[in-house]
Amino acid sequence: REPAIGEDELKEDRFDGARETDGLHALPTNTCPHCGHAHRDSVLTTSATTQILAEADWLGRKRAHEARVAEWTTPHRARRERGEKHPVHDFLFEYYRFRPSWLERWHPGPDIILHGEAAREFLRWPSYHEVDGGVALNVAALESHRRESLAWMVNLLRLTSERSPQFSCFGLHEWAMVYRQTPDEVRHNAWPLRFPPDELARIVEAQPIRCSHFDAFRFFTVPARPLNKLQPTRPTAPQFEQRGCLHANMDLYKWAFKFTPFTPSELTADCFALARDIREIDMRASPYDFQKLGYPPLRIETPDGRAEYEMYQRDFATRSQPLRARLITAGARLLIS
Repeated sequence: REPAIGEDELKEDRFDGARETDGLHALPTNTCPHCGHAHRDSVLTTSATTQILAEADWLGRKRAHEARVAEWTTPHRARRERGEKHPVHDFLFEYYRFRPSWLERWHPGPDIILHGEAAREFLRWPSYHEVDGGVALNVAALESHRRESLAWMVNLLRLTSERSPQFSCFGLHEWAMVYRQTPDEVRHNAWPLRFPPDELARIVEAQPIRCSHFDAFRFFTVPARPLNKLQPTRPTAPQFEQRGCLHANMDLYKWAFKFTPFTPSELTADCFALARDIREIDMRASPYDFQKLGYPPLRIETPDGRAEYEMYQRDFATRSQPLRARLITAGARLLIS
């Protein structure tokens, strides 16, 4: 039986920063995740399962990660300081409750020993310990209840990876979230809708809704829920999740950060980058008008718009698979430790 993850934890994506004890691993650790080349001169010692990285190399990886992530976190902080809301990008920091400072923090992942005096800074976190050759993550620190969550996640990802993707939803989930709502009830009511309420409702009612993702379906308005051909629930989520779904692919970021610090930060950042691209398409296909933010509408109410949306779905389904495979491999590695 699949171990349950607490609903509140899944819903709110809680993360206990003081107790960072969970995680994953990704590429072979002597392979740069960006250029794909092995940097053998930076590996002092290797075994079948462990590598010792020279201080200069891991500090370089740390700086590269921080610079990459700053392109996302710096604008978010600046908007927050100005009191500005961004209906597209804020989602990645507010729905996915992982602080910008946590995203910026670099972790190497398991099976890597950080060499040099600077590595001692990692000992301030309880998931790290001193070993021969330097400092490394202590995989044994992964608590039993988190292993249950990890096993659930790996199973979900495997099922999603193996299941045939579906490309027939056309992004109607965002429309179902405002179906038959009053202007005051609309979530992003500071931004105009592209259609008046009655016309928007007719568009929703004229097309079959096939939302397979529970964490989208649960935000449907009450009158929209019976219109969905599928009725996913939290317990049945693994039976419905499929990689044609934009939100299932965005959630790879959630699965990556939930097991920080054992997730290599390069993998978490890769998942965030994909989620960011998907979020933009998700909002362009929504009933909102975000043209003033630079997002032209993707008109899924038309045949051409639906064809364009499916093109993006297929692209994201393809891009998500290597990330999903890395998460599965990483999770399986932790579960056998």
